[in-house]
Amino acid sequence: MRSFGGKTALVTGGATGIGLACAREIVAGGGNVMLAARRRDVLEHAARELGPRAAWIECDVTSDASVDAAVAAAVERFGSLNLAVNAAGMGMAGSVTAQATEVFAMVLDTNLTGVFRSVRAEARALKESGGGSIVNISSIAAALTHLWMSAYCTSKAGVNMLTRCAADELGEHGIRVNAVMPGLVETELAMPLVSNEAAVQEYLRRMPLARTGKPEDVARLVAFLLSDDADWITGQCIGVDGGHTLRQGPDLVDVFRPMMGE
Repeated sequence: MRSFGGKTALVTGGATGIGLACAREIVAGGGNVMLAARRRDVLEHAARELGPRAAWIECDVTSDASVDAAVAAAVERFGSLNLAVNAAGMGMAGSVTAQATEVFAMVLDTNLTGVFRSVRAEARALKESGGGSIVNISSIAAALTHLWMSAYCTSKAGVNMLTRCAADELGEHGIRVNAVMPGLVETELAMPLVSNEAAVQEYLRRMPLARTGKPEDVARLVAFLLSDDADWITGQCIGVDGGHTLRQGPDLVDVFRPMMGE
């Protein structure tokens, strides 16, 4: 168990899935957590589960003002900000030839520009606190092509480079920035794939450790990167994927085709 006593984290996308699992690790280690997400009902439920060291705020990472308000709320509630996990994101499928420009742009605005907005606001607060650690939730799709997932792949590749650039720039302020790249994890966001046997088998046949991931698999790595045990690690994009990135990205066209009508 990592120690986070006296530290406060902001977790975007923190009400469900990987974000919530990361929040559990932080609270279990004695830290405070501000959960930020769009849905009030799941935020309230998650905060109740985590107990008195957790608070929540509605936040849309496609809005500068909303992200800035979430960071300010964390500082106001707990006195400072020391850690951050950027897990808010979305998925979308569609072929390069058929996907609408506005859909491609929407995915990038959430998954990439949303992480930029978050890192920018978090880093300002972390500088005031004397430093800290940020972990961005990327994906194996940052490193491997996924057919019919060009927007998602592009957004996550951007997250990896943003992570590296931010780490390079912010190191002088004692701020570390890393990313983790999950494979197929059993979350609400991934449910259309996790609940589809053909999709699961396509993922498993490309993994040396052939099982789907749990949010806790990712959260344990995130907790390490947030902790002082990783205080000489920054700018890294680390797979947590059963070894999937040793091989190829999945071919899910036959899974997506009926969904998309293409």
